[in-house]
Amino acid sequence: MKIQNEKIKDTPISKKAHRIFTLKVSEDADGRRLDKYLADELDDLSRSLIKKIIEDKNVNVDGKGCRPSKRLSAGEEIEVSIPPNEAKAIEPEDIDIDIVYEDDDLVVVDKPPGLVVHPGAGKNRGTLVSALLFKGIPLSQCGPEDRPGIVHRLDKDTSGILVVAKTDVAHEGLSAQFRAHTTERIYVGVCWGRINVDSGRIEAFLTRHPKDRKRITASRDTGRRAVTEYKVVERFSQMTCVELRPKTGRTHQIRVHMAHMGHPVCGDRTYGSMKAAKTLSSPSLKKAVLALKRQALHAKVLGFDHPVTGEKMSFRSSVPGDIEELLKVLRSDG
Repeated sequence: MKIQNEKIKDTPISKKAHRIFTLKVSEDADGRRLDKYLADELDDLSRSLIKKIIEDKNVNVDGKGCRPSKRLSAGEEIEVSIPPNEAKAIEPEDIDIDIVYEDDDLVVVDKPPGLVVHPGAGKNRGTLVSALLFKGIPLSQCGPEDRPGIVHRLDKDTSGILVVAKTDVAHEGLSAQFRAHTTERIYVGVCWGRINVDSGRIEAFLTRHPKDRKRITASRDTGRRAVTEYKVVERFSQMTCVELRPKTGRTHQIRVHMAHMGHPVCGDRTYGSMKAAKTLSSPSLKKAVLALKRQALHAKVLGFDHPVTGEKMSFRSSVPGDIEELLKVLRSDG
């Protein structure tokens, strides 16, 4: 969620607080519809909820109410007041998770693939949040009600290091670092095709797919600016292992950027065609690729300043077994 300013507003109707975000329309968003612009900027909110918020007079452009179809002008200031949601209570659940560090302010988890970080899109059970609650770990309450403690996310089928806030002070401090892109994040991924350039930078705007809201698409001039740096680690005959450093934090950023580059992440059934697996000449490699039930993407390193003490912290996670097995086969296959 791209935020310039954030405030809390208490209303006489409810003791719960509205969350208020202020955004300034950039040059590249000039002429865009208000509802579509907000859908890209506030990507944690559904299109239908954004429409309702606008129609309920909770959005002002330069201090005036407007319709969802309003065309924006560069320089205009948008104030969005998001009412509290009526999220269902999140039930603690006994789910095995690997806690690699914990103190009074935060907890660092090595998330396995297949685990959703927080409730959403009709899924209220089987999440990392439920697992933390079961362990009696307190979580910050200053964010959305359905994602206590969550300051950043990993996709369901992306594994690796994730930090969660236990207190509101820690939540605000960590969120500020993620918004300012001052955290260190390093991923390892196995991608289709040989990447011949040793290192590079991918810069492409990301926006919601016009027909499928669950997907993100790359664009030259529409959406939110996104930057990913990559470095080749190992080359194989039909794949490349790369180290990836996202410089911005957009939804599905690495997966979309690599697909946009022509080298989708292996196993990614949303952005990378698995038809290529059928063309593999090696039976062992074909078996290893088809056995991979998720994208071969792992959050290997996460570094940040402790939000309370200021201490520099860095955490590292080993490449998990399913990706390591794929690399093993690739190495033996030449």
